[in-house]
Amino acid sequence: MVEPKEIPLMEKIVSLCKRRGFIFQSSEIYGGINGFWDYGPLGAELKRNVKELWWNTMTRQREDVAGLEATIIMSPEIWKASGHVATFSDPMIDCKTCKGRFRADQTNEIPCPQKPSKLVSECHGEKTAPRAFNLMFQTYVGPVQDDSSIAYLRPETAQAIFAQFKNVLETSRQKVPFGIGQIGKAFRNEVTPRNYTFRSREFEQMELEFFIKPDEVIEAISGSVATVPETGHPGEPQPDWGWQAWHQYWVEERVRFYEGIGLDRSTLGFHRQTPAELAHYARACVDILFKFPFSKRDEQGNVAGDELEGIAARSDFDLSQHARFSGKPMGVFDDELRGAWGKLPKEKQDDLWKRYYDNRKNYLTKSGVEAEPASKQATEDANGLAKGQYIPHVIEPSAGVDRLILALIANAYSEVVKTDDKGKSETTFVMKFHPRVAPIKVGVMPLLKNKPELVAKAIAVRDLLRPWMNVYYDDGGSIGKRYARQDEAGTPFCVTIDFDTLGEKPELLDTVTLRHRDDGRQDRLKISELRDWLLERVR
Repeated sequence: MVEPKEIPLMEKIVSLCKRRGFIFQSSEIYGGINGFWDYGPLGAELKRNVKELWWNTMTRQREDVAGLEATIIMSPEIWKASGHVATFSDPMIDCKTCKGRFRADQTNEIPCPQKPSKLVSECHGEKTAPRAFNLMFQTYVGPVQDDSSIAYLRPETAQAIFAQFKNVLETSRQKVPFGIGQIGKAFRNEVTPRNYTFRSREFEQMELEFFIKPDEVIEAISGSVATVPETGHPGEPQPDWGWQAWHQYWVEERVRFYEGIGLDRSTLGFHRQTPAELAHYARACVDILFKFPFSKRDEQGNVAGDELEGIAARSDFDLSQHARFSGKPMGVFDDELRGAWGKLPKEKQDDLWKRYYDNRKNYLTKSGVEAEPASKQATEDANGLAKGQYIPHVIEPSAGVDRLILALIANAYSEVVKTDDKGKSETTFVMKFHPRVAPIKVGVMPLLKNKPELVAKAIAVRDLLRPWMNVYYDDGGSIGKRYARQDEAGTPFCVTIDFDTLGEKPELLDTVTLRHRDDGRQDRLKISELRDWLLERVR
């Protein structure tokens, strides 16, 4: 007898996502379009919950972060300043045999057109030499399509934050250190979208640009710059924190966020980029990884994971670039710095001046400015310290919404095999989402749909809860099948209105059966206590 072929986990997840309405292939009735995905009813709720939790955590619950929502199309000069027009590219090769186009570093593993979760080997036809392929989607603004009207769909949300830095600083009445957060769509014309929704051409980002004082400014004000361990949370922010402490702080804050929505630290990995991997302007970058089903194993069988989020210390590169290209100042005035500078010994002033000058000249030189004008500009910038002026540095936690949704789905997916009295086994699926992100928070069900008094009470309970959370009313089929449907949707709690609710047992009047998804446990709870009990667990 031939053993049934085991279906890979990723294929099972893709199948469930389609069957239950989490994720659909975009334009599916026309054969689909590679690299684009639509979120169905459950996926849309899941995604909205994640974005709301990020926004609340990163902006509303903090005094030092303001929000922004910028346009997708911006001045093309922004992308010249950021380097995207000149350098945002992947090495691309074409196959002369199959006419396929591939990334030069991924010629052995490309997405299968029929099963996007599966990788297949590329054909062995003759290839062209690698050449640069810009990843930005190009469009035109206005009625005439010529070089003067070229624009781009943004490949990231961060640059809008830098371009609006001064406006947000002034209108929000913030002071450095402070951050600007944004959630929004971004577009990259990936040569080979792959691994389901992990690498797509249209996606969403949740980004924070947290602006901090340069270390030279911190040292001038506080006397020294604090150092913290590279592991563990450094605690509440302190006035003497430089870029290293702030960077470690945001790494740990982001891990706390993931833990708070059901991704245990054991499911995550961390990659501290080497000097060779870092962008030329970056001082450090830690990638937070998730162990996806498609993540590769090393020779020892260990899974490192694939990137969910990068937390980068980007120095003052971004604001400096936009200051140079726009001709508008991006520096800030700090009265505390001006007061502290005048009290420093001359040798300390000279030391800090020289370090700031060297950093500014290094940036300018690497950006292509000739030596003499670079020295002149760096001198002017360093002289600004005495006047209380500097260009802020930035720590950037940048997360992909779609990657996080895929991680939550993969993490939640579980199979339960049940065997009846006759020895017949059945596999059911349970999506064990954390209640905070679960698409549906509670299912409300009358025990029987042909009993008007049960139905009326169930509808009343549904209407009681609906203003506070996403509720699903279900009266179709046996109660067991209804529970199973909600398990597949990831609903953490189900409420059943039965005859005891109506007072068949007087002591249980106006109580309901509350079922827990993960272990099937059932409790009795008063309807009057139901809303608060649920809110405490789903928010």
